[in-house]
Amino acid sequence: MAAALMAFTGCVKDEVFKGPSTIEKVVFAPEAPTSHDAVTVTATVTGLQAIKTATLKYNGTEAAMTGSGNTYTATIPAQADGTNVEFTVTVVNEAGFTTTSDKFSYKVGDPATDWTKLKFNEVYGAGADEEKFFELYNASDFPIKLTGVTINKDEELTWTGIDGEVVPAKGFFAIIGGKGTTERGFKSGFSAKKSVLLELFAPDGSKIDFFQRRKGRFRRLGRIAREQQGLMEPHSRRNRQVDDHRGLHSRRSQLHRRHRRSRRQTIEASELWQNSR
Repeated sequence: MAAALMAFTGCVKDEVFKGPSTIEKVVFAPEAPTSHDAVTVTATVTGLQAIKTATLKYNGTEAAMTGSGNTYTATIPAQADGTNVEFTVTVVNEAGFTTTSDKFSYKVGDPATDWTKLKFNEVYGAGADEEKFFELYNASDFPIKLTGVTINKDEELTWTGIDGEVVPAKGFFAIIGGKGTTERGFKSGFSAKKSVLLELFAPDGSKIDFFQRRKGRFRRLGRIAREQQGLMEPHSRRNRQVDDHRGLHSRRSQLHRRHRRSRRQTIEASELWQNSR
């Protein structure tokens, strides 16, 4: 009888615990995002039941989380400066139990713009109007929004930045097309053969930088942005070609002078030897 009871109990299969899973930890990065940063949320989940779904809920929006085992992630897209973001993580396991995390939050904040880092980098006035351009350079470690930034040509407004136009950190932004030939080009004409004054202004009206050319020569009061970064010599392409040619010509002249001097010394030494005989 006892043996039969033992055989019966040995055939009974232990049931897996049917209960809610536990969200052990929720982290997000970066912890202090700017308006250019997407935020990655990572949840660590434990329990005997497998996870059926994991969902990130933020500011009325839901996003499915991906992963396996104990770790699940999802991304909150970049939000506007000053936005308060609140989010939770909800998981449903195979047994049908739902678990929701505590509420987490962060505020999007952009650093104050250092306008001194925004410079004219290159201007191009040759070719057709739609090929002409002004190029800006951002020497800072943060993107610079061009909303409200203005450019004057010969003291008249020729371009104004709008929402969505951004110069990336350590990056460039080209304004292409003169005389309105492109949608976001500049209004005025621009010639590589004429004197020109370009002025760059911050949204508050303060002058950031300027570029000036007089009588075929380029003149800058601010330092060329790419020159500061060691990316470019402070001359136009044409001027660099001329300088290279002049440098080559100068080196050739030096070689010629050296050759003539050496030849003259050889002749003088030969004459001296002939006279001594």
